[in-house]
Amino acid sequence: MENTTLAKPYVIGLDMGGTNSVFGIVDQRGNIIAQTAISTKAYPEINDYVAAAKAALEPIIEEAGGIGKIKAMGIGAPNGNYYNGTIEYAANLLWEGVVPIGKLFEEALGIPCRVTNDANAAALGEMTYGVARGMKNFIMITLGTGVGSGIVVDGKVVYGCDGFAGELGHAIYDRSPEARQCGCGRKGCLETYTSATGVARTARLMLEKSTEPSPLRDLDPEKITSYDVFLAAEKGDKLALEIFDYTGTILGRACANYALFSSPEAFVFFGGLTKAGHYIMDPIERAYNEEILNIYKGKAKLLVSSLKGSEAAVLGASALGWED
Repeated sequence: MENTTLAKPYVIGLDMGGTNSVFGIVDQRGNIIAQTAISTKAYPEINDYVAAAKAALEPIIEEAGGIGKIKAMGIGAPNGNYYNGTIEYAANLLWEGVVPIGKLFEEALGIPCRVTNDANAAALGEMTYGVARGMKNFIMITLGTGVGSGIVVDGKVVYGCDGFAGELGHAIYDRSPEARQCGCGRKGCLETYTSATGVARTARLMLEKSTEPSPLRDLDPEKITSYDVFLAAEKGDKLALEIFDYTGTILGRACANYALFSSPEAFVFFGGLTKAGHYIMDPIERAYNEEILNIYKGKAKLLVSSLKGSEAAVLGASALGWED
């Protein structure tokens, strides 16, 4: 992270989700000194959204000493394009087509604004404030409803020719006739197996195929979550442990393949699924070490994000604001 003058010691980070948008004013140490939020889905018109965001931001900007203390703004958003400052065809946002979100906020606030997608923002946040601080080559894997990724090479996020590089969650894992349908329209994507949603799908399938007794059988199969599987694993449930072993093995093998193209110092895992701790991390590490090419063995660390889940997305977005 570049040092900035003390005259502008803060940046704004915006974590834009399909339901809510969370804004934070952040200092160079990664402290969120003020925070606010608005409903994303309450504003079908983008200009109304920006106006509401500005109104919500004004009081906390004043708390920070006024807009003159803010260096820039960073936005982490679904389908955010770093090159163009746009959100492009985001399925879970109300605004259709290409939205010039960076330009709109620059005009509203009078400060520079940069945009990227949420997984790249997570990687930037980890590199700026978290366990990847000081690293120049690592791969961030976000394990939530889907699987996202941010790839950092030589200290820079990889954006590719169009701003959309690094969709590792949509690498095809399974090409069999039984491959799982993915929300992207294809079948067999990694995220259909290794996301929190994927864990729940695996649980339902294993409950159908197995006669193994399990506390998971006491739940409505359609409402089982990855957290339910974790609670069962904590009780020593054999089926729950098998579910995590299956999931972690797939993810570890995938990471062994991903290491080939950037030889990372680390894989950093972030998201709700990482709360399963050693139940998910142990099979990831075992499968990774079994599959990794000899020349890469022992080089990459497998780490869990050090950023608080409630703050990580805002911090990630804010890291964009320090870029010159």
